[in-house]
Amino acid sequence: MAAGQRASHMAARLLIVDDESLARARLKAQIADLALGLVVGEAASGIEALQLAEALAPEIVLLDIRMPGMDGLETARHLSRLPSAPAVIFTTAFDEHALAAFDMHAIDYLLKPIRADRLQTAVIRAQVFSTAQLQALSGPVAPVRRTHFSALVKGALRFVPLEDVRYLYADQGYVTVVHRQGELLIEESLRALEQELAADFLRIHRHTLVAVAHVVEFKRNRLGNGTVALRDIAVPLSVSRRLLIAVRERLLESAKP
Repeated sequence: MAAGQRASHMAARLLIVDDESLARARLKAQIADLALGLVVGEAASGIEALQLAEALAPEIVLLDIRMPGMDGLETARHLSRLPSAPAVIFTTAFDEHALAAFDMHAIDYLLKPIRADRLQTAVIRAQVFSTAQLQALSGPVAPVRRTHFSALVKGALRFVPLEDVRYLYADQGYVTVVHRQGELLIEESLRALEQELAADFLRIHRHTLVAVAHVVEFKRNRLGNGTVALRDIAVPLSVSRRLLIAVRERLLESAKP
């Protein structure tokens, strides 16, 4: 059986994600010419891709890496949390992202301009992966600094922009993301989050990281106990005694013009 006939017989549902409309059109035309499957949707951003993936349940996502806002690497991280995680094939004009792409468990990595034979091979390879194999690939991934937190809530993917987060609180293996509109429970390590978000978040207690940009006051009482007040949070948070000096110095440094 010819490769083209095999691809047609195993027709897949594909989602194309690229911030450039010409790139999306070119890829869609290639898919049609090679009879690789049905393009169920197109997205111009990471957030739009996640919304469409949740609504349309594509089996394969052809995902550009360099996009404004949420890039392809972060988008892939969130895609892996969907109940039926799609296979991801990265597409990019820059080969320096190859290692990071495979750390994110991508099925393949295609350099633009994309050759027809490489596209065909990648899509066929993605189709032969079983659901169990894809779930295994969707396990722990390399840290990529995020712009959003995400979690499944009643079967739907929910997002919180990083800029809206006030603090992170760890308890019993979960982390509560406290933001200006409520809370989101995620299954991640506070230590890993501290390393990833060190530029913007500060540990004030063994179980708490706060967003430095939203700290409005740091106080110590006569007994030497410290608290941090955060924007939009009614009750100040306690600062561990052993972290008092480090917290004070970091906040003083961040307040400098």
